[in-house]
Amino acid sequence: MKFASLGSGSEGNALLISTAFGTTSTTVMLDCGFPIRETERRLQRKGLAPADLAGIVVTHEHKDHVGGVFKFARRHRIPVWLSFGTYQAVERDCDGVDVHICRDGDRLSIQDLELGPYTVPHDAREPVQYVANDGRFRLGVLTDAGQSTPHLIQALGGCDALVLECNHDRRMLANSSYPYSLKQRIGGAFGHLSNEMTAEILGALDKSRLRTVVGAHLSQQNNTPELAREALHGVTKGTGIDVTIACQEEGFDWIHLML
Repeated sequence: MKFASLGSGSEGNALLISTAFGTTSTTVMLDCGFPIRETERRLQRKGLAPADLAGIVVTHEHKDHVGGVFKFARRHRIPVWLSFGTYQAVERDCDGVDVHICRDGDRLSIQDLELGPYTVPHDAREPVQYVANDGRFRLGVLTDAGQSTPHLIQALGGCDALVLECNHDRRMLANSSYPYSLKQRIGGAFGHLSNEMTAEILGALDKSRLRTVVGAHLSQQNNTPELAREALHGVTKGTGIDVTIACQEEGFDWIHLML
């Protein structure tokens, strides 16, 4: 299995997950918050074309995650999976797209990849995140949530790699120029994860197989890569687990999981 990001942050998100068996390969894209041409450009930068995608899975309806999904899927005839609540929020954009509904507890088989959606606390209609499995490796993704829950701790346990939201530093957010209401939303139970909360989640997980953690969805105003990395290193120091930080413009390059 390998995975890479086309970009991660409030201006757009897209994650690639790929596996290969013999001469065949399967690649899915998780979310797409970029316009068509920008998505194509970023795919090319990772060595892929739209025709290489077997499907797009969606976490929720916020623009930075779903803004480019349906135009891109329609143009390139790519099937899309999303929760029913998310579908209700974006139904008018779905004409001409092969849409499939999923929910917490399902197992989506997309060629050689299985994706398991799980519910998270976020201010959207029916937000889910995903764990990808190719029969050898498990990749857990958590990019938008306001707090930890026993359910997400269970879902993400035992993964070989994790992509975890490190949206903000609590002190930077509190001292920012954001309106009070926005600060409350971001830092609230259905907002976004702080560096500190993500470190707590990581500390609570079963890390017996964990090799790599990627800090993602960093706020460009209320966080820094150094602060996010420091928080993750506080949990992983001395364990041999690699820590990478995703960025808005470049995302991160392919990370390979191998036996």
